[in-house]
Amino acid sequence: MTVNGCKKIAIIGSTGSIGQQALEVIRSNRPMFDVYLLSAHSNHELLARQVLEFSPGQVVIGQKTHYRHLKKLLPDTQVYAGSHYLHDPSLIAEADLVLNAMVGIDGLKVGLNALKQGKNLAMANKESLVAAGSILMQTARENRALVIPVDSEHSAVFQCLHGEETGSVEKVYLTASGGPFRGMKRQDLHAVSIGEALKHPNWRMGTKVSIDSATLMNKGMEAIATQWLFGLKPEQIHILFHPQSIIHSLVQFADGSIKAQLAMPDMKIPLQYALAY
Repeated sequence: MTVNGCKKIAIIGSTGSIGQQALEVIRSNRPMFDVYLLSAHSNHELLARQVLEFSPGQVVIGQKTHYRHLKKLLPDTQVYAGSHYLHDPSLIAEADLVLNAMVGIDGLKVGLNALKQGKNLAMANKESLVAAGSILMQTARENRALVIPVDSEHSAVFQCLHGEETGSVEKVYLTASGGPFRGMKRQDLHAVSIGEALKHPNWRMGTKVSIDSATLMNKGMEAIATQWLFGLKPEQIHILFHPQSIIHSLVQFADGSIKAQLAMPDMKIPLQYALAY
């Protein structure tokens, strides 16, 4: 548990875009955080460098074939091989906060494992919320745990609702930059490349999220996740195009007032809010 104000953080998916930026936040605020656990799927060399810098007590590498090499790099560290260890309650028993930075539906079991133990969950894995948001949120309520969203739009709504009654919410507006292809004609899209799709104009993101953003699929997933995170009806959730990506979300209340959260397009801001919440 937290000792002398130092919060123990378990990062699931530390070598991905979100995981690396979370460690940047921790690096800049070392007295506040203790890295308790780090895990990666296959990038064992980056994982080893992270472990040598942050000294977590436990490390998990998903692909078992990398175990021997990783253990050679980290002879004095407890290393577990196999993603099934991420579902082991004992591995996060002393963590104060679990950051789920995995990509894809594999992150669902990780989130449920944390919530069932009453651990607060910093959630960057929106696929879990889309597929099983009702189950995740019910599990959180049953175990008196918090789901703290890390996605910039969801974090913005979370911040706007701080101290507010959720029943007073009339509408939520999620903003969208439009991605790299905003303004292009339909016929022009036939010739675009993967490289162009990955060049988001505002955000530094992983490959999957960048592609989903270019197709606007990511915004659809965000809308579904918003419904579960905040107990809203689909008709209460709206999308606004905002190419500058400065306003991340707006919440309109029943009395007509509106709150907005504004920040530069930098994922370290919502990560810092979630880690320190």
